[in-house]
Amino acid sequence: MNRSRHRFPITPVGWILLLVPVLTAFLGPLVAGSTRSEGGSLSPPGPGHPLGTDELGRDVLALALSGGTSIVTMAAAALLLSYLIGVPIALVIAGGRRRWADRLVLRLLDFLLALPGLLVLLVLAATGWRGTTTLVLAIATLQLPAVVRIARTAALSPGTSTAVESMLMQGEGRARIRLGYLGRSVLGPVLVDAASRLNLVLYLMASANFLGLGLASSATDWAVLIELNRDALFIQPWAVTVPALLLVSLCTGVNLVVDRSLSNRRTVRR
Repeated sequence: MNRSRHRFPITPVGWILLLVPVLTAFLGPLVAGSTRSEGGSLSPPGPGHPLGTDELGRDVLALALSGGTSIVTMAAAALLLSYLIGVPIALVIAGGRRRWADRLVLRLLDFLLALPGLLVLLVLAATGWRGTTTLVLAIATLQLPAVVRIARTAALSPGTSTAVESMLMQGEGRARIRLGYLGRSVLGPVLVDAASRLNLVLYLMASANFLGLGLASSATDWAVLIELNRDALFIQPWAVTVPALLLVSLCTGVNLVVDRSLSNRRTVRR
């Protein structure tokens, strides 16, 4: 009996969970109505407001349709930046012969690793360093130590393999080996880490935006909406649950798609 027929269709479910918030984020603003304060604060669902209104009297449905672009774009930019910087650093120090350079880089990153993310964001907000660019750079920097350690650990074993020694004997350059062969070796662990790290990045984005570091507290951003209306969860639950479910769907969908893609990749190799 073919057991694969009875397996849960995890790939379609993952893609659905991923595409719903992504399409909502980028196509929703095209069909969203007005996001201005036009109704009473925390009104229940009714005519003109299918999901009610939020703390500021804005239509929840319109906010949900128009509030995803900023959080998705900023989270993706912060993640991408941290890996574009962190992975090459990890590959260089993992494949190098100078162990002192490896230890020096790790000790410098330990300093960043010891800094509480929320404390850093509070200091930036208090000293006037605000704006979306500052927020993306700050969160990418906070993720850098963990990214370097994970990529370095994944590259250590392939970096000492006989395949690397063979390539060196054949005259392959060290830079090509580190960024090519070792880069492909760490791709799986890096993708898994990026999918799970998305949760932390979204949390920091939400906290920073609510503090006014990135977006204003009155912005239509999903994460800001959750922070703004969380105290009214039992009065007007849609104002919190709708953006929260979209973010949960995004995180879950990314993890399921990445996990399934890597599983298929391992199956093909076998």
